[in-house]
Amino acid sequence: MPLDDSLSATLTTRQTANLPSTFKWSSSAALVSPKNDARKLAGIKDPSIVFSNGKYHVFASTAQASGYNLVYFSFTDFAEANSAEFHYLDQTPIGSGYRAAPQVFYFAPQSLWYLVFQNGNAAYSTNKDISNPTGWSAPKNFYNSQPSIITQNIGSGYWVDMWVICDASNCHLFSSDDNGHLYRSQTSLSNFPSGMGSTVIALSDSKNALFEASNVYSIGESKYLLLVEAIGSDGARYFRSWTASSLSGPWTGLANSESNPFARSNNVVFSGTAWTKSISHGEVVRTNVDQTMTISPCNLRYLYQGLSPSASGDYNTLPWKLGLLTQTNSAC
Repeated sequence: MPLDDSLSATLTTRQTANLPSTFKWSSSAALVSPKNDARKLAGIKDPSIVFSNGKYHVFASTAQASGYNLVYFSFTDFAEANSAEFHYLDQTPIGSGYRAAPQVFYFAPQSLWYLVFQNGNAAYSTNKDISNPTGWSAPKNFYNSQPSIITQNIGSGYWVDMWVICDASNCHLFSSDDNGHLYRSQTSLSNFPSGMGSTVIALSDSKNALFEASNVYSIGESKYLLLVEAIGSDGARYFRSWTASSLSGPWTGLANSESNPFARSNNVVFSGTAWTKSISHGEVVRTNVDQTMTISPCNLRYLYQGLSPSASGDYNTLPWKLGLLTQTNSAC
């Protein structure tokens, strides 16, 4: 298991701390931009990040007018992030075509890294070594087709942003439809990744209030944190949050409004002029990298995508960049 003893001990002692009911953050400047290379990317988006074996490992979507794919890069310090070498995963067995919104984790029962992403379905690839970008397997799908409950409720939305988290018995796959619904499927831990079924609506709200980009984390014994991206009344993206004692819910609002958000422009302080008004699709920086998605609720850091307030045009050609939030009001 790629988690050193000191990190494990720190995590164990911190799991007893409580999350605050109101969050405050500071933000870095834009840390990672699309490289000026032959790819001519418009934006880099949807980061998934873990810290393992002395390095940060980041997987992200590459966005351009012609479509989406995935990129991997690694670094030892965030100051080096923008100079890290990009490894474009369409050059691996993951292949070309539509792939987006990655999530990476180490599935301890199989001693394998999993990369979950959307490809029109919910897909996954595996790798024995996260630092070897060519080691990913060809994608396989979790489902034979879109679950009927999603088809019945998706309206004019899109099936997006898959997220896997496991407890002691089961693995759960969350996804969104850009139409106010959060879905959850499950299979047994021993059967994962096969058998994902019994899809249900885990949470629902208006379209913009429960849009996409869900994250679900374990924050200690029988306590879970859910984050979902919303579109605010100002048109900018932000995150709402809920907690539950089980991955099957029910979910209770924590900081889940525009006036009291998990992360939004009104609770994030920038050094100088804010480079983005949107706090969009991202992930808590994880040092425990396994399938339980366990994080410490103390001193959270959140890698996110942001956008110049003056940017305009087609969504797929917007110049998204990556920045880092650091919690400034830890309850620990």
